[in-house]
Amino acid sequence: MPDPGRDQDPTAALQRVLATLSYLLTRSRAHERQAARAGVTAARSDLWLLMALEDCGGVSRVGDLAATLMVEPPHVTRQISQLESQDLVERTPDSADRRARKVAITPHGRAILQRLQQSSQAGLHEALDGFDDSDIATTVAVLNHLVAWARHKHAEADRPRGRGA
Repeated sequence: MPDPGRDQDPTAALQRVLATLSYLLTRSRAHERQAARAGVTAARSDLWLLMALEDCGGVSRVGDLAATLMVEPPHVTRQISQLESQDLVERTPDSADRRARKVAITPHGRAILQRLQQSSQAGLHEALDGFDDSDIATTVAVLNHLVAWARHKHAEADRPRGRGA
């Protein structure tokens, strides 16, 4: 396969490589293989929800999780019910609002997430062998910038527009 970055504008080359990487990383078989290596049976979207919970300290409101995952709250509520039946999350009372509930990752959920992350990181260590930590840090900074930009664009697109807008 030809080098997708050769003779291209750097932005076009990055777009091409990101599209290819996205395609390869989101293949269900790739997730299944990685999950099997980690001894995990949870779906990719379940693991993404667990990572989002972990990133916000292990506890979150459904609406906040939905915003983080860029999906509608009913979708998160259904997913939480499935994860709760697997003892990966639990619903807890919200001390700030008696009517509301929060979602917390369970110790079992944390263990599952940790196993998958360790398996993923082992694969990345192998794939990035020969690259300096500074190169990897630069790549992380660029990708974090793109993630922040994409989240901003998504939030902007979801923002209700006023009359005459």
